Amino acid sequence: MEKIKLYDIKGKAAKEIASPEFFSADVRSDIIFKVLEAKKSWQPYGPNLMAGNNYSASGIMKHHRKVWKSQYGRGISRVPRKIMTRKGSQFNFVGATVPNCRGGRRAHPPKAVSMINTRSVNKKEMRVALISALSATADGSFISRRYETLKDVKVENAPYVVDSGITALKTKDLIQSVKSILGESLFSLAVKKKTQRAGKGKSRGRKYKSTAGLLIVLGEDEKIKTTAFDVSHAKKLSVLDLAVGGPGRITLYTEKAIQELGEKLK
Repeated sequence: MEKIKLYDIKGKAAKEIASPEFFSADVRSDIIFKVLEAKKSWQPYGPNLMAGNNYSASGIMKHHRKVWKSQYGRGISRVPRKIMTRKGSQFNFVGATVPNCRGGRRAHPPKAVSMINTRSVNKKEMRVALISALSATADGSFISRRYETLKDVKVENAPYVVDSGITALKTKDLIQSVKSILGESLFSLAVKKKTQRAGKGKSRGRKYKSTAGLLIVLGEDEKIKTTAFDVSHAKKLSVLDLAVGGPGRITLYTEKAIQELGEKLK
């Protein structure tokens, strides 16, 4: 049975534990990307469905020749109109509703219905994708392939499993512990970085962009209070956590998290 290193909070290999089966499974990148595509979500946007039709004037002109509200025979274009005022059979009306009129609806607006993701993945594929994503975090070749700055760096000692005592550390000590476990090259990618976007996207609600950084996987009763890294629990762990941007995310597991994942994926 293969063994993996268990690090203490100072970053030294304290002992070896049995490697769970999911760390040595085949990585099915195709199924991982299928799940990522199916789970994509974005905020649907578009104008109000009643935009351009909510006017308070007295009514619209009728498109019949033999009615008194008709616009035929008056020497005017046949665009829809709303009646502002009238005196007997005389009307004061203005164009309405259509896109080329003031206050009219948009011509070809974005439709919120088309932005709702309805794709689904069956349970067996979800399980294979999760196991593949876990296995990729334990494979140095997938980690180096995922990060451009690690292209020529050989990543060793993955997967990274640490003693559960790391949850008791304060943020400063936690960061130092993670640095000792991962090493300089991986730690530079582990801390989330926030930068200002170039271009017009700044004025369109996406001024900043940030890196994914390190993922720390905890057991059910464990907690870490930090904003430097992403934190997830073993029982709620998903492909979106492990493979955002592709398989091979830098991930740190606690010993208890490994035990819970083993029970979950029996």
